Amino acid sequence: MRKIEHIGIAVKNLEESNILFEKLFGNPPYKQEEVVSEGVKTSFFMNGPNKIELLEATTPESPIAKFLDKKGEGIHHIAFDVKDILTEVERLKNEGFIVLNEIPKKGADNKLVVFLHPKSTNGVLIELCQEII
Repeated sequence: MRKIEHIGIAVKNLEESNILFEKLFGNPPYKQEEVVSEGVKTSFFMNGPNKIELLEATTPESPIAKFLDKKGEGIHHIAFDVKDILTEVERLKNEGFIVLNEIPKKGADNKLVVFLHPKSTNGVLIELCQEII
């Protein structure tokens, strides 16, 4: 893993949260998109070298909707940038981590993503991200 790619925050209302984070950072989101396959709308903010992703559920069955029902708004995941996601998945499986999706899927912000189960990472959902070239 090379660096923290972003921190994902689950929100109930993306428009209201965009206003809040725009005031906080002094800048609007640089990107907004919907990932239909995951049932989520996202906004990305830059703060210096750091990236924050806001996530709003678009369906009641989405992972974000389930997270909000269970835990409420807040930090949902920490994402790490990786050079080769397949190699990293194999390495982490061999180290005993529980991989939620062994086959990378297309995520937001032009990334391939794989998630590690929080049961194997001290309660934190970890996302691995590789830039799609």
